[in-house]
Amino acid sequence: MKTIFFAFFYVPIFSMLPMDNANAQVFDWQGHRGCRGLLPENTIPAFLKALEFTEVTTLELDLAVSKDQELIVSHEPWMSENICTKPDGSPVTKAEAMSLSIMSMTYEQIKQYDSGSRGNSRFPAQQPMQVHKPSLEDVVTAVRNSCEAKKRNLPRFNIEIKSHPDGDGIFTPKVGDFAKLVVAELERLKISELSCIQSFDARAVMAVHKLAPKMTIAFLVENKDGFEKNLQLLDFQPNIYSCDFKLLRKKEVKALHHLGLKVIPWTVNDVKSMKKLRRWGVDGIITDYPNLIAEAEK
Repeated sequence: MKTIFFAFFYVPIFSMLPMDNANAQVFDWQGHRGCRGLLPENTIPAFLKALEFTEVTTLELDLAVSKDQELIVSHEPWMSENICTKPDGSPVTKAEAMSLSIMSMTYEQIKQYDSGSRGNSRFPAQQPMQVHKPSLEDVVTAVRNSCEAKKRNLPRFNIEIKSHPDGDGIFTPKVGDFAKLVVAELERLKISELSCIQSFDARAVMAVHKLAPKMTIAFLVENKDGFEKNLQLLDFQPNIYSCDFKLLRKKEVKALHHLGLKVIPWTVNDVKSMKKLRRWGVDGIITDYPNLIAEAEK
């Protein structure tokens, strides 16, 4: 959950619980970018690994858009110098990273870039492997097949629209077009009711809400302005307030619940913090380490 896109494209986190009353109290454990602490982020192996932990109810992921209008699961809308390798086997450098934009490549071209073999220095326990950035369709298909084979219920999907005014038409489509692509694809893949759309970009969540008023929506926050000021940026009330867990205070959880919002902080990677947040009454937690959940629930 760090700011990227120079100073303006963000990272994140989501979620919404099962919609029926019988399951309304289920705690929403979300695998951040699958399970970034264990396997390469936003890849099919990472999502399937996250589902090996039975407590995980939601897969959190990020979207960019390719030249051929495929929704690509990627945190940055370019090939990151931190994790990506070019087709010739050389690492992507910082100087060239943003010139290798996802929107300038077809999905077939994107598949030629490796985003897992180099590992991630921030996550030393992450197992390196050769793997590419997948399309949302390929992720959903793989998840469906795995769940069917293992007789596991489908998870929910917490899907971030990575947009910012400075990136419109450069790294991502115009925000309204981006929102239309996402809403249409969720409908085509028949996962709209299992999905939450999240973004740091108020324009994006407002565009989605206008297109699909019944869609579950989370507003992502990483500033210190407080929830009252942040919610004033929107022309509707989202379902979920999702902030950096370090910014959250116990009294805010109660206040947000009083307004009818769920509270799902990101990205919580230690058991002590997980337990504290659960005592505060949050509705879910987004983590890079689903393997810590069992200990956190003790």
